[in-house]
Amino acid sequence: MKYPKLREVREAVTSLFTAPYTTKFPKEPHTPFEGFRGKPTVNDEKCVGCLTCSNVCPSYAITVEDDKERGIRKIVRDYGKCIFCGQCQNYCITGEGVILSDTDYDLSTFDRKDENTVETQEKELLLCENCGAVITTKEHIQFLHKKLGPKAYSSLIDLNALNDELKLSKPGETKTEVTEGLRRKDTFKVLCPNCLRKVLVNNLLPDE
Repeated sequence: MKYPKLREVREAVTSLFTAPYTTKFPKEPHTPFEGFRGKPTVNDEKCVGCLTCSNVCPSYAITVEDDKERGIRKIVRDYGKCIFCGQCQNYCITGEGVILSDTDYDLSTFDRKDENTVETQEKELLLCENCGAVITTKEHIQFLHKKLGPKAYSSLIDLNALNDELKLSKPGETKTEVTEGLRRKDTFKVLCPNCLRKVLVNNLLPDE
């Protein structure tokens, strides 16, 4: 019969007189370590609805639905599917739109549609005035305008977004409908890249 090694005896004795490493949660509050990745907390004022978080989410916990009739982008976050990888925080373009909490971690529930598990967020859309295509959200354009600084004035979409933000004209005061097809005068309207390209092409090519 072989005698146990001294190292094994030491580990057994140490384990015998050492308290268990596991916490007493949920009987007692748990204090996570630094860098703990808990529930992603959304700051609606800093989130611009740019879709970056939904594009990088590997578990498809973030879904987006655009309602053109209402002009609203609906963002749904299902934390029952979240794997707390932190990609939404890492790739947030504002850096503050979503941050993983180090205190909110208990998401257990008997109802998967519980308000603590599923959160809904709405953002106002920016639509093309010609074809009605979704360009992005108004908050996203305004964020890009501030980020680019003076360079943003080279973009016609940014100019329109700045006009809307400064409220230089009241809704309905200016006629923005495209009634005669896309022409050069429509360049300064809110147009998607496809419609803006048609305007530029029509401006370069003379009428036959």
